[in-house]
Order: sequence, then structure tokens, then C-alpha cells
Amino acid sequence: MQTLYTISSLEHDETTGLKPPANPQKILQQHFDQTRSLLVYLIWSLTEIARYAEKNAHQRASKHLPTAEDLNVNTKIAGNEVLWKMLDDASFEAQVGKDKPGQIMDTELIKKLYHLLTESKEYNVYIVTAGREKQDEKKILEFILAELMLGNDDFVSHIEENFINWDDDGEMVIQLLEGYIQKPGNIDFNKMLSDDKELFAKSLLNTVIEKDEHLQSLIIPKLKNWDPERIAVLDMVMMKMGVAEFLYFETIPPKVTINEYIDLAKEYSTQQSGQFVNGILDNIHKELMQQGKMIKIEYKKKG
Repeated sequence: MQTLYTISSLEHDETTGLKPPANPQKILQQHFDQTRSLLVYLIWSLTEIARYAEKNAHQRASKHLPTAEDLNVNTKIAGNEVLWKMLDDASFEAQVGKDKPGQIMDTELIKKLYHLLTESKEYNVYIVTAGREKQDEKKILEFILAELMLGNDDFVSHIEENFINWDDDGEMVIQLLEGYIQKPGNIDFNKMLSDDKELFAKSLLNTVIEKDEHLQSLIIPKLKNWDPERIAVLDMVMMKMGVAEFLYFETIPPKVTINEYIDLAKEYSTQQSGQFVNGILDNIHKELMQQGKMIKIEYKKKG
């Protein structure tokens, strides 16, 4: 959807003088890469906050006249076992080497978040608890993510400044990160999408581009009093995607397609877009069914 919107926006904006991108698949891959980079940066930030305990301990011990408190900073969290499973994940380590998140890291912000951590009740319970229970190790990292990173306006602003895809991808990436805390190593950072999902994305993109005129010929007659040129570009993109799924993706049930694009329209377009997209897609669906032009394959679940 983002790739098609980018292409359509360039096609409709005559003031830019820009031509549509020659390689839509390259733009699609860039979106995938941006999502991965955001995930890597959030994981890296989480590990840096936890590991700052050691840096803080070293700095305090190096004072000219350190106090007893300076010489006894608790660094338990720096040895968090879940944290080190992340850092030892070869796939994550390799991607860090490529993305170099340290280049945009705000060290003062990391320091600030670490000190907020040390002031929290959750942290102080964690450091005085003997042993390393797996759930406790996970919970303190979850606390850092939820309260100190995502719950901190300065950190969120920092992410928004450095990642233009935060608004679009943030929720999904957070879910991935939450799963990664539960099971470090469960993500192949070199290949974020499974083969079937990547194939579907590329196929849908190509189909909408190649069948553009035919898709428009089915949509425009259903617009009634609406001027096609005045319809939001994103709404038209989503309707084309929906009709393409009706016609060329035989394993996707029509109801799934309609519901998916209603949700996308509500989330990404205008307040009225959900109802508008629903009405157009539903009408086209009924017409295609009546004409016998919609062929779908149903798979029965194995009991």
C-alpha cells in the first residue's frame, strides 16, 4: 500500500516534475528495510539502557574521591540473561553491523533513561532480588520498553525524528520486539518476511500496477456522483488492491479482503474512507459474483 501510494502520488502531482519510480519492487524492499532498521534500533536502545549500569559504575568509581556508594553501584541488570541472549544473537549482531544504530544514538538520552530506571520501584525490587529467575529477567526489560522508552516523550520524539515509518510501522514493530524479549533469537533479521508473505507482497504490487487500467474500469462506474480525480489517492490505491485480490488471488476469501481494506482505510485515510471503500468493494464483489468472474478456492481445515 505504501509503495503504490508513493507511485500514485508522483503520478498525480504535476507540480513536482518527478516521474514515477522505475522500479516499484525496489521501493517495496526499502519499506521492508525501514521496518527492520526500526526494530533493530529499538532493540539496540533497550540493550544500551540496561548496559549503561556498567558505564555508570565505572564513571562513579573513577571519581577523584568516590564515596562508598560510588564504589558499590549495583550492575545486576547489565548481566541480565535475556539481554545477553539478544546480544549473542548472531543474526541481530550482523544486522547491527550493517545498520550501525550507534551513529544516531543519543547517549545523553540513554543516560537519562537509565537514571529514570534506577529511580523506579520495579528496578529496585529487581536488583535486591536474589538469583536470576527467567520471568524476572524478562519483566525488567519489558518495563524498560513500555515505561521508559515508549512511555517517554523524549524517546518517542527521538524515534519520530529518525524513522519516518514510525507512525505506520511502530505498532507492528513493538509486537515483534515484545515477542523477541520472550524468545531472543526468534527473528531472522536477514529475512524478516517468510517466503510466502514476500511473494504475496511482490505479486500484489505487480498485479495492481500491470492491471491498473482494468481495475480502474471496474471501480470508476461504481463511484456514481464522485469525481475520480477528487477521490483521495490512498482510497483509490486500496480499492485497486481489493479488486486485484478479488480477481487474481484465488485463495483469499472476499470477506477477508473487504474487511482488511475497511480497517486499513479507517486507520490510514479519512474518517469516511472505511464506509466508502466498503461500499465500493462490496458492489464490485457482488457484480463479479453475478457475472461469474470471481473464482475462489476454498481449503477445508483438517480436523
